[in-house]
Amino acid sequence: MHRIAYLERESIRADVRRPAFAHEWVEYSRTVPAELDARLAGVTIAIVNKLPFTAELIGRLPDLKMIAVAATGTNNVDLAACQARGIVVSNIRGYARQTVPEHALALLMALSRNLVAYRASVQDGRWQRSDQFCFFDHPIRDLHGQTLGVIGSGDLGDGFARLAEALGMTVLKAERKGAATVRPGYTAFDRVIAASDAISLHCPLTPETRHLIGAAELAAMKPTALLINTARGGLVDEAALAAALRAGTIGGAGFDVLTEEPPKDDNPLLAPDVLALPNFILTPHVAWASAPAMQALADQLIDNIEAFARGEPRNRVA
Repeated sequence: MHRIAYLERESIRADVRRPAFAHEWVEYSRTVPAELDARLAGVTIAIVNKLPFTAELIGRLPDLKMIAVAATGTNNVDLAACQARGIVVSNIRGYARQTVPEHALALLMALSRNLVAYRASVQDGRWQRSDQFCFFDHPIRDLHGQTLGVIGSGDLGDGFARLAEALGMTVLKAERKGAATVRPGYTAFDRVIAASDAISLHCPLTPETRHLIGAAELAAMKPTALLINTARGGLVDEAALAAALRAGTIGGAGFDVLTEEPPKDDNPLLAPDVLALPNFILTPHVAWASAPAMQALADQLIDNIEAFARGEPRNRVA
């Protein structure tokens, strides 16, 4: 009989049904790395979200047969160690194809129309002191006719591209950085960086994509360009972005992710002067977290576990 441990139950708010096979179930609201060995003793199926499953930890868990990742990203799991041990790793796919693109679009719209600055001005009494029915303190631009660069062409990148095209934007899908050839339907990475009025990131974090956007890329962007990141924090050199925002060499940024989460106070993008900028919006990794999306995630999580128990593992990454 399988023993299942759900290590980070608090990470989603949804109904999680119990698998339809004989099992023992234990769940914890949250778990810290120091508690993993004790909580995983005798466990055959571990449900994890962001906790690190290192090769060393995996080597100490002889009973472990499956890691069910309650998310799409699996960079917290040593997949090579799992493959060497024959441990199945499954992730969640497609559940956020509406909610993440909508959040990315909300960030882009808010920045384009300077909503944060206008809200602050109204709070400060600027409208009440105006000589006419409105005021034009902060520039507003339409998305229609603008060029959007999309980096990452999975469900989320393609979903965001469709929303942008519906608003009349021209979409450039970026080829991989440094690629020798450009695939049909794609545009060279450097060209996308230079030509786009807004750039949105939708790719996974890998050794190849870490700091995909650094000081050189930020300098190559239009000085009015907007950078949207609802993917992974490590895709962007945060210190370089903070410097560009302070210097005004980029139009603005809307982020839902940071390199370390929860972040430390010394993260460059959490500096008080950066957070106070009206052209920088930071949300706490909630682009994925609409109620329908979280329920879809929970349902697919148990589908993955039941498929594994039948001997038909699905959504495998290892």
